[in-house]
Amino acid sequence: MKKTALFVFNGDPMCFIHVLLNALDMHGRGETVAIVVEGAATALIPELERDGHPLHALWEKTKAAGLVDGACKACSSKTGALETVQRLGVPLLGEMSGHPAMARYREAGYSLITF
Repeated sequence: MKKTALFVFNGDPMCFIHVLLNALDMHGRGETVAIVVEGAATALIPELERDGHPLHALWEKTKAAGLVDGACKACSSKTGALETVQRLGVPLLGEMSGHPAMARYREAGYSLITF
């Protein structure tokens, strides 16, 4: 079975939509997918939670499918998203000086894609 970790750093919703769509597509094809929200993208999490946000429904579908593996602890704190991330129960990843380690995913057999 293919395993892919999608690391999204870019905080532009036009980039983030591609992460969500690809994650759902891969998942629908029977692949294992892990989305890791990093960098400026962590600031999108509170926005995506708003009902009126254009990506809200897609975000909810992605979360419901269990595809959001976590968010960067350091970046969530820096962008002011930490409280929302914690409230949502999104795991905070920070084993590498407060940031998620890509090597952990590689060691687990994941291919890495960055956005």
